Amino acid sequence: MGIINIKNKKLYSSDIASRAILTRPPEPPAKLIVGDPKNSIYVGRTAVFNEPFHWTYENVTNPHIAVVGITGAGKSYFIKTFLTRASFVWDSNALIIDWAGEYREWVKQAGGKVLALGKGSYLNLLDLAGMRPLDRIKQISRSLEILTDISNYPEQKRLTEEAIESAYVNKGFKLSERNQKDALGNPLAPPTLKDVLKVLEEKLSSGTYEFPVELENAIYRIKKFTRKGEDFFAQQSTIHLNELVSSGLVDLDLSGLPDETMRALAALSILQFIKEKMRAAGWAKKKGIKLIVVLDEAWKIAKDENSDAVMIVREGRKYQFALLVASQNPTDISEAIFSNVGTTFILRVKFERFLDYLQNTLNFSDYMRSQIARLGVGQAAINMALQTSTAYPETFLLERIEGEEPVIEFFLDVEPNLVGEGEIVGKTLSFERDELRKKLRLFGLNDEKVEEITSTFDKMNRHMNVVDFVIMIERAGVDRSDITGFLKDLGVEDSVIINIFSEADYKKLGVHGETTEVELSE
Repeated sequence: MGIINIKNKKLYSSDIASRAILTRPPEPPAKLIVGDPKNSIYVGRTAVFNEPFHWTYENVTNPHIAVVGITGAGKSYFIKTFLTRASFVWDSNALIIDWAGEYREWVKQAGGKVLALGKGSYLNLLDLAGMRPLDRIKQISRSLEILTDISNYPEQKRLTEEAIESAYVNKGFKLSERNQKDALGNPLAPPTLKDVLKVLEEKLSSGTYEFPVELENAIYRIKKFTRKGEDFFAQQSTIHLNELVSSGLVDLDLSGLPDETMRALAALSILQFIKEKMRAAGWAKKKGIKLIVVLDEAWKIAKDENSDAVMIVREGRKYQFALLVASQNPTDISEAIFSNVGTTFILRVKFERFLDYLQNTLNFSDYMRSQIARLGVGQAAINMALQTSTAYPETFLLERIEGEEPVIEFFLDVEPNLVGEGEIVGKTLSFERDELRKKLRLFGLNDEKVEEITSTFDKMNRHMNVVDFVIMIERAGVDRSDITGFLKDLGVEDSVIINIFSEADYKKLGVHGETTEVELSE
């Protein structure tokens, strides 16, 4: 005969009311979250009823996903788990548009393919991917409007569009036709930006154009993408679309490109090519998800309302692929994405302005907001836009994302004397081990130093005093500006960071300092 243990717990009436469990269940019913393992992805168990949660595109309005959470909350861990399981369940291909090269090593270990722009690979901006030249010209123009100030100079925009048109015509293309071939039946080779530059320079040298300054500025804009060593988009492509969408797991590493604008231009172009290819194929429910495209920290193209990322999400199930947009800063993702994706995974979020943004966009309760602020590494709240309206909440809590391997947490202990009165930061900061490794590599440390630092954590039972941590990574060569950014991403207030650095300085001098709270001024 079993024994039932009943525990009494004191709850305030306001707490009970905020949960609304007596009038409305805190989770959707099992039939909406427990799926067929052969046609869904297991993510973890719900926090209240301990039901297994299986994600499937069939229950939600569309297959697109947003993932948000502070540094170390478990975003990359979730993404890797999701892609791995989708490949088993639906035989899905996956393309990671990898801003910082953070997924490169994992993709190699998983047997995937890494393609690196800026490191020997090229993407011709004027490739057509089956489009009419007229349609591709509009896409290129829209990309330049998003990433540059060309919209403020309508004459330069017109000159650039006309030059691109002429470059296609000079190569034998008809502007309003698709999939064009030469007299021998071979596909026509598209022009490049170098051909566009030549058209503009010939127009200038003719001396007949009445606004030469506008023409010179249009030339300068194109030249920035055609200079030797920076002509990543001005040569014939060595990266082919079929390699990206049908080769299993692919990491498109953009870390070799020189700046944010070039990385965003590459990402936008790839999205445009993929959208066109998938548009031609159409949506077929029985085929599942053919391709999952990951955009992680791609704020330049996830925020702009005219971006193809926003358009793809708004168009829902129109295409046979899912877009997964992830960021540690929710305000870097357009409200239109949150409002239109089928599912949002919210990991730990600490900053009030981020919580305000999410709550206003997704419309969850104050109780849910307080729970999100207290989530641990790998824990999550899930918002689902279900296909049919129900009396159940669309946002519910997940006890933990259960990946292929257990998530490994590291902890930084913050002494009480470092925390000013009224500060929200807790005495212990936690983050994912792999997130620390990624950050250290971004800060310029080599693999040997990264492993040395993570091994130190392991030897100390994964706990370290925050002051000792700062001293250790400073000695390894990490700048204080980078350390400040890392601590801020973990939710540490400016005044506490100043106190940490002051204590670190005292400790390096062999003096124990009395920390005082400091106000930062703009």
